[in-house]
Amino acid sequence: MEFDPRWLLFVLPVVFVLGWLASKLDSRQWKLEQRESPKAYFKGLNLLLNEQQDKAIDAFIEAVQNDPDTSELHFALGSLFRRRGETERAVRVHEHLLRRGDLPKADRDRAQHELAQDFFKAGLFDRAEDAYAELRGTAFEREARLALLSLYERSRDWAKAAEVAAELEAAGTGSFSNRIAHYLCEQALVAQAQGHADLAQELLGQAQRRAPEAARAYVLQGQMLLKAGQPEAALAAFTQLLAANPPAFNLVAADCAAAAKALGQPERAVALLEEQYQRSPSMSLLRALAGLQPGPDASIQRERLAAHLREQPVLSAATDLLKLNAQSLPADEAGPMIQALEKAAKPLQRYRCAACGFEAAHYFWQCPGCLNWDSYPPQSIEELA
Repeated sequence: MEFDPRWLLFVLPVVFVLGWLASKLDSRQWKLEQRESPKAYFKGLNLLLNEQQDKAIDAFIEAVQNDPDTSELHFALGSLFRRRGETERAVRVHEHLLRRGDLPKADRDRAQHELAQDFFKAGLFDRAEDAYAELRGTAFEREARLALLSLYERSRDWAKAAEVAAELEAAGTGSFSNRIAHYLCEQALVAQAQGHADLAQELLGQAQRRAPEAARAYVLQGQMLLKAGQPEAALAAFTQLLAANPPAFNLVAADCAAAAKALGQPERAVALLEEQYQRSPSMSLLRALAGLQPGPDASIQRERLAAHLREQPVLSAATDLLKLNAQSLPADEAGPMIQALEKAAKPLQRYRCAACGFEAAHYFWQCPGCLNWDSYPPQSIEELA
C-alpha cells in the first residue's frame, strides 16, 4: 500500500494540538504544586509564630511532600523536631539532606552543623564530636569549636577542652586564658586525687603562668600544700593570692590562719588578714582573726565586730557579737535570740551567681546552673547587699 502524503495534513495538526494540551496540563500542574507548596510553608510559619508546634510540624511535612527537593523546608522541619526533643526524627531529616547528591556545599555544611546539634541535644557526645569535627574549614568552624568546648566541659575532658580553647584564642575569637587556667586546675585536682602531688603542683604552676591574675590556681596550691603538711609553702601561695587577686583572699582566710598557726607564727597571718580587711572588710576575715587572737576576754574581737556592724550592719556580725555578750544576758533569753539570728542569717551566708542568680552554700568556680566560669563573687550575699 502506498503512503498518501495527504495524511500528513491531518496528522500534523492533531499532534500539535495534543502537544499543546499536554503542555498546558503540565503547566497547570506545576503552578498548582507551586501554589500548594508555599501555602503549606506559610501556614507552618504562621502556626510556629503562634506557638502551635504540633500543627506547624504537620504543615511543614505537607510542604516537604509537595516539594521534596526544597532544602529550606527540611531545615525548618529538622529544627522543629530538635526543639521539641524529637532528636531521632531531626537526625533522619538532616541525614536525608546529606545523602542528596545535588545539595550545594553551603547547604551541605549547614546540614552537617544541624546534624551535630541534633546529636549534642540527644546526649550522643561521641557522635556529636565526630559531626563537629567534619566542620573544620567551613563557615561553621567557629560555632563548631565553641560547641566542642562545651561538649568537652560536660564530659570533663579537660585536656581536649584546653586544646580547643587555645585554637579559638589563636583564631581571634577572644581571650580564653582564664578558662584554660581552670582546665589546668581541674587536671591538677584529678592528679592530686590519683596521688600524683608533683604533677598537680606542676599543672597549677602552668595555670598561674597562663592567667597570673586568676585566683583558683593559688587557692588550690595553698590548700594542697597545707593538707600535705607544708604550711610555709602554703602561706607563700596565699601571700601570692593576696597580691594577684585580693578579693579572692576571703576564700582562704581560715586556711591562711591555719597555716600560720601550724608554723607557730600567727602574726604572719594576722598581717595578711588585717591588710585585706582594711581594703575590703568581710566576716570571713574577722572570724579568721578571732581564731588567731582569741584574747582572755575576747575584747579585741568584740571591738572589731562592733566597728564592723557600724560600717556593715549584717546579721552574721550581729550574731557573733551577741554570742560574745551572751554571758551578760539571761540564759533563757540569749539562747533563743542567738538561734533566731543564726536562722535568719543562714540564707544570707550563701553565694550567688552574678550571671543566673543560682545560690549555693559553698563557693563554685563554675556555676552549676548556667555553667559560666568565675561568675560567683567571693563574698556572701549579705556582704554584697
